[in-house]
Amino acid sequence: MGVNERIISLIKEKGPILPVQAAKEINENILMASARLSELIASKHLKISSLKVGGSPLYYLPGQEEKLQNFVNSLREIEKKAFLLLRQEKLLEDSLQEPAIRVALRNIQDFSVPLQVTYNNKNDIFWKWYLLGNKEAETLINNLLSKKEQRPQEETKTDELQLKDTQKDKAIKEESKKDASKKYAKTADKTQFLREIISFFNKNNIQTIETIPTKKNFEADFIIELSTPIGNIKYFCKSKNKKIVNDADLSSAAIQAQSKNLPLFFLTNGNLTKQAKEMLNNELKNIAFKTL
Repeated sequence: MGVNERIISLIKEKGPILPVQAAKEINENILMASARLSELIASKHLKISSLKVGGSPLYYLPGQEEKLQNFVNSLREIEKKAFLLLRQEKLLEDSLQEPAIRVALRNIQDFSVPLQVTYNNKNDIFWKWYLLGNKEAETLINNLLSKKEQRPQEETKTDELQLKDTQKDKAIKEESKKDASKKYAKTADKTQFLREIISFFNKNNIQTIETIPTKKNFEADFIIELSTPIGNIKYFCKSKNKKIVNDADLSSAAIQAQSKNLPLFFLTNGNLTKQAKEMLNNELKNIAFKTL
């Protein structure tokens, strides 16, 4: 049996292991064992955890994800709290959680799966328990959103609910004029915002590789390339024309960048909320954040 096969056999028997356990099995030092494990990761025979035990990640076989729960005592207390909450609820809406839990959910990547959901023209993030199926998650999300849309109806008199046809027609016409005016203003606003972005890119020698279409007038997405001392680096660029940028904006953009396997470059003409600043200084500190 080859060395790599011996490591795989050990993991089949014991479940997730640390590099020191692999080193003992193959009678090599930890450095060599780690190199072997890296080979198995690259060939997709093994997976590696975000969770650290004594500073080292765990190595496990595809299909052994459930066994990672045996190591939750290595999590920090707030992360363990987030783990237990998510395991119980199966699905959590990010914006409804306390700040510490929101940070913890982003840190326990082995157990929490971010889902970006758009409803009522708003983006929100839901955290799915990692063992929950996508169909089950979709059902839970739909149930939560349907409850949000339901509003208690107050009893009102019949005459207060009825409007004359002339009043209705007038209201409809006025609303149509307002909508047309708003649409024109938004289009003009985005055009000006795009000019500012292009100017920023030109001044900073940033090359646009791809322009990604967006449905929203207050944002623009790009794949860009920056020249650095170590060479050219590609980024997913999220540009927001928004006075106040919150932590949900940052989280949503980070997830988009992650889905494209690119680092995030966040560009805005607005200001950060206190929570957004804290997020940038902690769990999202690797984001390149710039203001126009």
